[in-house]
Amino acid sequence: MRQLRLALAQVNVTVGDLEANVAKILDNLDAAKAQGADMVAFPELAIPGYPPEDLLLKPSFVEANMEALQRIARATDGIVAVVGFADRQDDIYNAAAVCCEGRVAGVYRKQYLPNYSVFDENRYFQAGVEAPVFQWGEMVLGVNICEDIWYPGGPTRAQAFLGGAHLVVNISASPYHAGKGAHRERMLATRAADNTCMVAFCNLVGGQDELVFDGQSLVFDAQGNLLVRGRAFVEDMIVIDLDLGAVFGRRLHD
Repeated sequence: MRQLRLALAQVNVTVGDLEANVAKILDNLDAAKAQGADMVAFPELAIPGYPPEDLLLKPSFVEANMEALQRIARATDGIVAVVGFADRQDDIYNAAAVCCEGRVAGVYRKQYLPNYSVFDENRYFQAGVEAPVFQWGEMVLGVNICEDIWYPGGPTRAQAFLGGAHLVVNISASPYHAGKGAHRERMLATRAADNTCMVAFCNLVGGQDELVFDGQSLVFDAQGNLLVRGRAFVEDMIVIDLDLGAVFGRRLHD
């Protein structure tokens, strides 16, 4: 697979409203299929909403969010979906599921848990320790979550250099403050160029308590050039055709 049509669904979900969030995800999944997308990504913790905080202390809520993931996975005939959810396996993890052909094909668990300013993720989540990649035809895909991509030596490097990922999809709930958009773009461009891989960043939009999420989802090529930017502060569906062969060519020159 040398060409990939990628969709980024920057949606506004509601913390705790699993039914409404699943309905929105399924609607956007259908919209991505209608536009011929091979893959669609949704933001961090899109199923439970961000930040779910003390809802994660309710076992029934975590179980319901995992059952919701299975409902979404069953709708992935003909498309790959990357969906944020709360995973439970001995502990609770901030996770991303890679779903295709009606099932959950694999899971990535967030490694870097922010615990400063408005963030309190160490209180609720265990940190993941693995940086898997996923093979799909000729494409190798890496998936990570929000804070993970801000660290030069983090999972993006492991997935691109050791795992050979052509594309790294980062699903985020990155809050807005003055100057954040430009700072974020510079960081993501650097991460793409340094690791010679395409980087797609799918960000949450909307508000929760004192947090405002600005969307502005982004895609960069393997040289760090910005290819597309989603709209700010509104829901948006970004669809772009990516040439994965260009990544291979760039690596030959590197």
